[in-house]
Amino acid sequence: MGEDGDWEDVKEDVDNDGDDRVGDGDEEMNENGDEAPGEDGDGAAKKKKKKKKKKTGAAAKLVKGTPSNKAEGRFLNEGSFTDYYVAHGQTEPPTLPVVNLFRGEDDEDPSRKGLPTFPQGEIQEHPLESNSHRVSSEELRAADRLQQDLYDKLRHASEVHRQVRHHAQSFIKPGIKLIDMCERLEETNRRLVQECGLERGIGFPTGCSLNHVAAHYTPNSGDDTVLSYDDVMKVDFGTQIDGRIIDCAWTVSFNPKYDPLLEAVKEATNAGIKAAGIDVRLCDIGESVQEVMESYEVELEGKTYPVKATYHKCIRNLNGHSMGPYHIHAGKSVPIVKCDDQTKMEENEIFAIETFGSTGRGYIVEDMECSHYMKNFHAPHVPLRVPRAKKLLAHINKTFGTLAFCRRWLEREDGGSATVNKQGGRQEKYLGALKNLCDVGIVQPYPPLVDVKGCYTAQYEHTLILRPTCKEILSRGDDY
Repeated sequence: MGEDGDWEDVKEDVDNDGDDRVGDGDEEMNENGDEAPGEDGDGAAKKKKKKKKKKTGAAAKLVKGTPSNKAEGRFLNEGSFTDYYVAHGQTEPPTLPVVNLFRGEDDEDPSRKGLPTFPQGEIQEHPLESNSHRVSSEELRAADRLQQDLYDKLRHASEVHRQVRHHAQSFIKPGIKLIDMCERLEETNRRLVQECGLERGIGFPTGCSLNHVAAHYTPNSGDDTVLSYDDVMKVDFGTQIDGRIIDCAWTVSFNPKYDPLLEAVKEATNAGIKAAGIDVRLCDIGESVQEVMESYEVELEGKTYPVKATYHKCIRNLNGHSMGPYHIHAGKSVPIVKCDDQTKMEENEIFAIETFGSTGRGYIVEDMECSHYMKNFHAPHVPLRVPRAKKLLAHINKTFGTLAFCRRWLEREDGGSATVNKQGGRQEKYLGALKNLCDVGIVQPYPPLVDVKGCYTAQYEHTLILRPTCKEILSRGDDY
């Protein structure tokens, strides 16, 4: 479990009217502690009230509460609360930008006085005997300190992700429309990260892939799909600060018959995280993941299937991946099955470790209507002859850059960013232009990835960074 910081509770003076922010006091007192005399000098102890002031911004003292809403989702850790963030002074439901909750009052480093100090992720040592010196090396500790600005951005995005997903766990229930779920989650994400175009915002569209659909599905406008009790849904969304993306996912189900599938995938993900580290070969991580996945069995329709059987296995053509600034797939793929990739992980790299399990064939293909798109990181320079395509590309460049986007965002009044476009960014009749950008290779479509119909798939994912001294699982929370 990631650490949530060593923040001490702040003593609160609550005004008589119920105001939960600290005031400046109601009465003027003399040096003896008595009420100050009135201006008429008659010696009468008249009360002289000051106008109440509310401290705002950095001067406000946060009112910290006690989490009380126990998480009810299957395979969320025992002791997880959907409102855990109230312990940091967040409102319920969450509305305050996360940066305002972590002011760094207790920071012992004078050079960082007044800067936000965000919770650190779960710390693990790097595997391999060759890394045993890293914990105690003063030289590597110094190298670690030089990366503090990067760690701040990653931890900031991670805490936003934790608060958003904990809140989402309180309203993701059977009967909710998927499009309503996504829009509610995304609005919370925008609010808590203080969306500011490419500087801060959503890392990629909210995936809510159901059952045999493993990834890359989010509802397009007019899609009225409703979540049901017997669905298995992968919730996958991201948060970014200066292009540093936190990519993290979990699986939602309500029927206990899917528990072995979820347990297998969750534990396989943890095995992949444990195996990851500096100088570790990617093939060894895949082997570790597959070994754990295939140790589980799943019982569906009265039949018990081991993971290694045809009915339940790793999805062999889905992988984890390295990430760079504004580049969610930065070049290295982390397999989830045994393979021959001898590529090694390296110091300071950031990875999304994700695993997928399936009760189907364990192999996905592209299918269904596309909703996810992303400008190619190395997009070719192609002369565009269609005016609408030029206009759409200009909008994509300033609003999303090389971050993924979806059709729903193009159709918002702000075109995907209220900061960049205000309320004049909505794209009209854009599908032909979008197809043109895809045809010439500037934009890449990412259709849903599906296994065979009738099967079920599950996913868990965390983002980690290979620091010089240790491995930090940035997105870890008390939920999974």
